[in-house]
Amino acid sequence: MELNSQRKKQFRAIGHHLKPIVFIADNGLTESVKDELERALKDHELIKIKISSPDRESRKEMCQLICQKCKAQQVQSIGNTALLYRASEKADPKLSNVLRAIKG
Repeated sequence: MELNSQRKKQFRAIGHHLKPIVFIADNGLTESVKDELERALKDHELIKIKISSPDRESRKEMCQLICQKCKAQQVQSIGNTALLYRASEKADPKLSNVLRAIKG
């Protein structure tokens, strides 16, 4: 499902208060980082990640690679931080950042 601009705006508002939970260092997208991204997206649906890379192009490429490998969608990218979303089939209302924000 492609995110429309209204949905992205909602997710950016929710993501504003989130802290990055996955940090990607110089080693890039290793298997352990990919596993952690999968777990985080499954549990939280909407996550903030931090990519440690010296230039904008390499951060953009890394974010595209992450989205491709994890089947996630990029909501926003500012500096070293990116906000990713992947809908969960059975979202846990206690863990999902999206459901908790909607619930109130």
